[in-house]
Amino acid sequence: MTFLTGATGYMGRRLAAELIRRGHSVTVLVRKGSKGKAPPGCAVVVGDALDAATYREQVTRGCTFVHLVGVAHPSPTKGAQFRAIDLVSIQAAVAAAQFAGVRHFVYVSVAHPAPVMKDYIAVRSEGEALIRAAGLSATILRPWYVLGPGHWWPVALKPLYWLMELIPGTQESARRLGLVTLAQMVTALANAVDRPNDGVRVIEAPEIKAVART
Repeated sequence: MTFLTGATGYMGRRLAAELIRRGHSVTVLVRKGSKGKAPPGCAVVVGDALDAATYREQVTRGCTFVHLVGVAHPSPTKGAQFRAIDLVSIQAAVAAAQFAGVRHFVYVSVAHPAPVMKDYIAVRSEGEALIRAAGLSATILRPWYVLGPGHWWPVALKPLYWLMELIPGTQESARRLGLVTLAQMVTALANAVDRPNDGVRVIEAPEIKAVART
């Protein structure tokens, strides 16, 4: 059993389809009036991702909880939105997971440190801290940027990444802040659901790419 928030979004729809293809039973959280947007083949729970009380009783005990809610197209100008949506939704998700007694929690964070997007990194780091403080067994994935439909502009930076990986002083940062594809993220997320772990496991961009190849 998998409970998925953010199922109608950039990664969520594709992950739901992949989990169903792998034989998982998937329940998705959608807002009131959005049941028609739920991915095909999923059970649907109507609730507010910012309020655990609206959906926590529908989370199955012992399931895997995957949290993908967040502001679309993050940018340095969206600090207030990150705190109002990304942070509040992970607070609610952790509360709901604790209430239900989930087996495994999967969270998409972000690579850090980095020279930009400080507000986004701060909020996602707070999300990681909440998961640890709750004592949840979890897999935390830390991509920097996920390439896919409508998210292609960083492709122009690939020659710069290639050069940085050749220089010892910038090699580690180039790999940690490397670009991953949407397909790689979906595969890494699905693999995390397939293979729940005890404690907290952090998967950085190089491992996201490697896991997707296995």
